[in-house]
Amino acid sequence: MKIIVAGTGFVGLTHAAILSESGHEVYAYDIDKTKIAAYNSGKREKIERYVNEPGLASVIAETLNRYLFFVGQNGIEEVIEGTEAIFLCLPTPPNLDGSTNLSYYTNAVKYLGGLLAKRQDQRRVVLVNKSTVPIGTARMLQEILNEQQVPNFGVASNPEFLPEGDAVEKSRRPDRLVLGADTEEDFRILRNTYSQFVNHVRIAYIETTPETAEAIKYVANTLLLTYISFWNGVGARLGETFDNLRMEDLKRGVTSDVRISTWGSYVSNGAGGSCFGKDIQSLIYQLRRKSQAYSLLQDVYDINEYQKTYLVDRAVNEAGFNFNNKTIALLGLSFKKRTNDMRDSSSLKVVEALLGRGVKAIQTYDPLATEEAKHFFDPGKNNLFEKISYCDNVADAIRNSDALFITTDWEEFRGVAGTIEKLVKPPYLVMDGRRMIANYDYLLEKGYSYLAVGSKLMTPE
Repeated sequence: MKIIVAGTGFVGLTHAAILSESGHEVYAYDIDKTKIAAYNSGKREKIERYVNEPGLASVIAETLNRYLFFVGQNGIEEVIEGTEAIFLCLPTPPNLDGSTNLSYYTNAVKYLGGLLAKRQDQRRVVLVNKSTVPIGTARMLQEILNEQQVPNFGVASNPEFLPEGDAVEKSRRPDRLVLGADTEEDFRILRNTYSQFVNHVRIAYIETTPETAEAIKYVANTLLLTYISFWNGVGARLGETFDNLRMEDLKRGVTSDVRISTWGSYVSNGAGGSCFGKDIQSLIYQLRRKSQAYSLLQDVYDINEYQKTYLVDRAVNEAGFNFNNKTIALLGLSFKKRTNDMRDSSSLKVVEALLGRGVKAIQTYDPLATEEAKHFFDPGKNNLFEKISYCDNVADAIRNSDALFITTDWEEFRGVAGTIEKLVKPPYLVMDGRRMIANYDYLLEKGYSYLAVGSKLMTPE
């Protein structure tokens, strides 16, 4: 098949690359010329400047200019003829009121619609929403294309369910494939696109309406965030309140019931990323507009936001720590391990809270997200960001600091206790937002204080 993927961010680039592995002729389109040039180079370091996803650069290098092609606005006009499917993988950021900003989406659809209206080859073409968009967006797309008098087209919804850090494997072997369309003709085109999954014994293949497919994505993401917020809002509070309560045993005891999900059964300083916060805000907005109750979703969102900075407050109130004029080591900037993505990361709120408390300096380290962080913490936008420095390793971040905050679950942070002992002397406070330090008893024996999500403040005897 000849396929266009519009948008080459995390979703679009991964989708285009994996489709090309199946032998489809895939044109990944973006208006950003520098991105297109980087991808066309086939060089890992240039590709990962934009999307740093394990294994993705290798896939691109293997299929580049054989099945996978990157094009800008000039190139897209040349390849529109004969295209059977156009996947829309475009930014859908939240507005201040929680609604979804569809301006990138509608602008792209209008531009592509203009090209489709002029094409000579009028075979059936399906425009497929892969972005997370409000329920009813497929109908809006239909109206735009009808206004432009595009002939012989269909609309469909095919939401993505890709966890960052594991997107390549999950694209090759998804848990489920959800396709929403109106006609058998459109479903037939989509079955050809995903032929390897249609009768798969381990992959749920679901054909439904566009509106149902759109809703599945929202309900799935908000339910996942609900799991996380339940453990943070209930499990963590119990561990922080009652003596002799072991958080790890609590989790094992509860999730040994086969009816209860093990996913999300951890306590942390909040979930981030490009989906959870944005999607739950959008669903709240959609329900509110229809005068439907949404208090459960609002509570889930509020708990998650509270988690991001409350360890800073606990440090003041329980440990008596004064952040003013102190140097804080911050381990982790990305919203989770194995990615450089900082969108809605807990680290953003932690930095804001620390600067608000008057710290002298923040010494940060993250294996992948340093360059990304420099865009978020631009001193030109806020001169307080001049207090942030970027270190090459854990030791440099900890050296000469007065306290440590762990905000991302990179595996290398698990062994930080020994580094702390070598580089800083007690009194010293460790704030563990991810419960990464299993041997915290060792720290206590050496005179350090330990404050973790889900536990009371622990101090040396």
